[in-house]
Amino acid sequence: MNRHLWLLTVCQGLFLTNNVAFIAINGLVGLALAPQAWMATLPVMSYVVGGALSTGVVARTQRRFGRRISFQIGLAVAFASALACAAAAMYQAFWLLCAATVVAGYYNANATLYRFAAAELAAPAWREKAVSLVMAGGLIGAVAGPNLASFTRQWLSVPFAGAYVALAGVALLAALLMNFIRFPAPPAAHDGKGGRPLSEIARQPVFIVAAMAGALGFGVMNLLMAATPLAMQVCGLPFEDTALVLEWHVIGMFAPGFFTGHLIRRFGVLPVMAVGLLLNFGCIAVALSGVDLHRFLIALFLLGVGWNFLFTGSTTLSLSAYTPQERHRAQGFLNFCIFATLAVSSLASGVLVTTQGWQWLNLGSLLPVTLTGLGLLWLARVRRLAPKTA
Repeated sequence: MNRHLWLLTVCQGLFLTNNVAFIAINGLVGLALAPQAWMATLPVMSYVVGGALSTGVVARTQRRFGRRISFQIGLAVAFASALACAAAAMYQAFWLLCAATVVAGYYNANATLYRFAAAELAAPAWREKAVSLVMAGGLIGAVAGPNLASFTRQWLSVPFAGAYVALAGVALLAALLMNFIRFPAPPAAHDGKGGRPLSEIARQPVFIVAAMAGALGFGVMNLLMAATPLAMQVCGLPFEDTALVLEWHVIGMFAPGFFTGHLIRRFGVLPVMAVGLLLNFGCIAVALSGVDLHRFLIALFLLGVGWNFLFTGSTTLSLSAYTPQERHRAQGFLNFCIFATLAVSSLASGVLVTTQGWQWLNLGSLLPVTLTGLGLLWLARVRRLAPKTA
């Protein structure tokens, strides 16, 4: 563990500050500006749609300019798009808000590669712990994101416009820190021409399950998290309670990062991912039992811990599916799967919670959780029958 890894961990925390604040306020600002109530989470969806559309560009930028310059480009986009969001809030421009969050998606697609870059900053024997540590940096966002949104929402004359301005400042701080990180030079074959074609990489059982678990696990988490501010507002709970729930949700997402890597090394990646799946089922059970503050808090905390086990596990699992020469195309495709799923879940969260309610939203999330479980069972069976080739 070195200085560069710790700096990247802080950058991950600042990235999550942006993401959590976006989740906390985009749906509420969208609800205030949208022509129809069901369109409230379109600014949330457009953020991840922008991420999905950017994955190919980000992969090419990473390959051409390297990690640090590419990450700094993402932070420049974060700064500009946050100011555009502030302008949209000030001028009551719903479609400008959606457009600005699409652009912000480039930063989202860029910064989600921090976890892969972490593996490159550590010795091979420490890759799992390096990925886990950088994920733990999200604790900064867990505390800073909701509290930043709450503290700055009345800075300007329009609610939450000041929060977007504050996020521009967060992007500047992250860009300053990124300037001091030195990533290892990629192998010569990292020009994107070496290694197997993506179609061959993606046919491996380990890659299929890593992509499915990462995408569906993230999708379920986003489905419920994006709907939570709207559901709590419908239930008459104040924004301060929403900020508290989101804070503990994100603590659940990233606090396990201090030990998830150790658990994976000790018990194996599939058992840890299976525990994450069980925690998702627990979240849904608690959410279906009632709509008071404590149930929201417990459900979202369980959801966060479950996501950490699934997502850290899927990232670790994917590292065995491709060579260093294949990393950009493999990582780009993994991120595309995640963002495409997030786009669907972001729109679905707003539509379902405003038309069907919180109960049906949770019942619907049982399907992707069950599919993820079937995928883990399939990979376990494949590994048991052919451990050398799975």
